[in-house]
Amino acid sequence: MKDRRWMPFVIAASLPSFGAATDYVDSRLCAQCHAYIYAAYQRTGMARSFYRPAPGNTVEDYSLNNKYYHPASDTHFTMVARNGKSYQRRYQVGFRGEQTNVDEKEINFVIGSGNHVRTYLHRTSAGALLELPLAWYAEKGGHWAMNPGYDKSDQPNSRRKINYECMFCHNAYPNIPAGHDQLRSEPLFTGALPEGIDCQRCHGPGRRHIQAAQDRGVTRDTIAKAIVNPARLTPTRQMEVCMQCHLETDSMPFPHAILKYDRGPFSYQPGEPLGNFMLFFDHASAPREDRFQIVSSVYRLEMSACFRKSNGALQCTTCHDPHGISEGREAAACLRCHATTIQQEVASGRHTPLTSCIECHMPKRRTSDVVHAVMTDHYIQRRRPAGDLLAEVQEPNGPATVFHGEVLPYYPKPFDRTTENELYLALAQVRENNNSEVGIARFAAAVAKYRPAQPEFYIELADAWLSRGNSQKAIPLYEEAVRRKPDSLAGLLGLGRAMEETGQPGGAVEAFQRATRAAPDDAISWRELGQIYVKQGKRAEAATALEKSLQLDNESQEAHYALGLAWSQPGGDPARAETSFREAIRLAPDYPEAHMNLAILIFQSQRADEADYHFQRALRYRPNYPLAHLNYALMLQKLNRASEAALHLKQAGR
Repeated sequence: MKDRRWMPFVIAASLPSFGAATDYVDSRLCAQCHAYIYAAYQRTGMARSFYRPAPGNTVEDYSLNNKYYHPASDTHFTMVARNGKSYQRRYQVGFRGEQTNVDEKEINFVIGSGNHVRTYLHRTSAGALLELPLAWYAEKGGHWAMNPGYDKSDQPNSRRKINYECMFCHNAYPNIPAGHDQLRSEPLFTGALPEGIDCQRCHGPGRRHIQAAQDRGVTRDTIAKAIVNPARLTPTRQMEVCMQCHLETDSMPFPHAILKYDRGPFSYQPGEPLGNFMLFFDHASAPREDRFQIVSSVYRLEMSACFRKSNGALQCTTCHDPHGISEGREAAACLRCHATTIQQEVASGRHTPLTSCIECHMPKRRTSDVVHAVMTDHYIQRRRPAGDLLAEVQEPNGPATVFHGEVLPYYPKPFDRTTENELYLALAQVRENNNSEVGIARFAAAVAKYRPAQPEFYIELADAWLSRGNSQKAIPLYEEAVRRKPDSLAGLLGLGRAMEETGQPGGAVEAFQRATRAAPDDAISWRELGQIYVKQGKRAEAATALEKSLQLDNESQEAHYALGLAWSQPGGDPARAETSFREAIRLAPDYPEAHMNLAILIFQSQRADEADYHFQRALRYRPNYPLAHLNYALMLQKLNRASEAALHLKQAGR
């Protein structure tokens, strides 16, 4: 079929838009001139990276093999199809053997084409996207298992929110509310969301191109120059089009990339230097060859001698057709350089007859971070790695998975030692606490030396001091940030927390109140204000602030818990306190403080057996919880269970 790429067409006077800028349009308009390419692209994994579930794109079994039990968190899951909609249901077995902590959420979107994994998302009324715990994996013909980071006793249930970094690589550019592109702002997505990575992620905004194509007198050259053609970019800029999503040096807690403060989360455009938008970092953990992760394609490719010696000739598109029209480029790509050598090796018997180069030199392997996924390793090696590359592994967890040491610049190459880059490199040492012991002094020195204009540098340095327990050093930095940007939500919230830690509740209340005025729709600001009112014993003020927070985000277990504390205070309402504690536990069954306080409350209403159950749950989730051991011991003493009480008193004393 002929691609009618240059034929003028008629479109509506007003072009529909998606994304952070009005120059982005609904990519379905591209099909009017590029129907063949557009149709082929729809079958690629990128085009199917984000979508609403529908009968036509469902491969999972929602009726028979739809149940899963997770022993580590003692949680049951059921996938449900009902009235044309899909749901994920989570529950535990409670005190009397009944289903408890039930949480059923509609699946509004799916991330992942299904080539490897499908992750399910629920969209809240406020526009937050919550990652549901259970995922579907293509391996073994398709099966259910926990999402990465969920296969543990304190798995986050449905509390993990999809952030802008995640959306950046899994979808076309969405709309986000004004003010939610600043540091520490809650990731929200408003209006209609695009479904799948679209043409404009690689070709740039399409409005000018479409408008140029409407002019019958325009030349082909003018139309072509109104859009980015990656094939006409320099090798570096062309590679960066792929790198924007396929470069991750380490998926474990580590600042693999830092978005520059003056750039919106969806502002990168193909053809501009990627380093103007984001900086990438690595670490010296050895050997690099053992670090095979699900988003490591570019990182692994750049380790390869083939890539390094090609001087930019070897690109992702050398083997991959991004439009999905031509397949099987891999062998032909290898033969461009190695045909003669391979023929000689085969003739001499030192090489097997040519079938597929990638089976031996780029074999499929199990990724170390998403342990139920098997992918092609893009590190081109002379010999196939030893061992069973598909052997099942346990999900990584614990301190051993976190790198500690110097964070190194990775990209752009070379990493120019400009003032800005030096500041970001110093920031990278402390953002995830990988090198905070040494890095915090380095970051502080850089901020003091360069006095950057952006308030975010002061906030992040203050956050680093606060995380190390030095709120005295954090306060003047937060104050400096707020002086530079009075409505900085991150600055005001940080200032309030630091004030509270230094025993200045009045200053903390003032900072949190300023935060609620700066961002009235921010649930966290109202929650922080309510929590400090609880500590001050101001029950009415606490309840007002916390109820406002829950109006904005009813999924906050912390706000429900704090409201339970408020209603537990003298003159409060024990029944409402119990309801709040139970809701906090329903949202977060592994919430030890909520279990303990609920146990105290219901023991006071003569329900000792159930109180015993909740004390035990609190200690199941936090065995070394001294206050829970102490309160449990006090209850056991009143129940004349002296020997048990003594054991818990001893544990509390430890």
